[in-house]
Amino acid sequence: MSKEIFETSNERETFNLGRQFAKRLKNGDIVAIYGDLGAGKTEFVKGICDYFNVDDIVTSPTFTIMNHYTSEKSDKPVSIYHIDLYRLKTEKEIEDIGFDECLVSRDCIKIIEWAEKANGMLPEKRYNVYIRQDENSDTHRFIEIEEK
Repeated sequence: MSKEIFETSNERETFNLGRQFAKRLKNGDIVAIYGDLGAGKTEFVKGICDYFNVDDIVTSPTFTIMNHYTSEKSDKPVSIYHIDLYRLKTEKEIEDIGFDECLVSRDCIKIIEWAEKANGMLPEKRYNVYIRQDENSDTHRFIEIEEK
């Protein structure tokens, strides 16, 4: 298990860190993202999707629960599932969206915001990304990336 800690001072740096992080991702990978509202989770995901040349507008799937992005333009064609568990309250609701089936898929990258709501459903092998906003700044973030 390896762990890295970064600091960003604005949205662009958080985006760029997501883009840099994406270089290590491949189909089958799971990225669990943790952080409060407004912490920068979606900005980090936008950076990941930018690295893979996703054409779609990347937004938080708070109400749709799951967004699917693809790109054929990349030298590595990719399929990304961007899942937001914020509004889901029970394990049954999580199961009903096909979460288990999505997690075992080997032909896509899965990115999960509010991963703490998965209640132990996540496999041990994954990346954990913890984004914490500096209490003294609206823009400064501490971002910890852990590979399990």
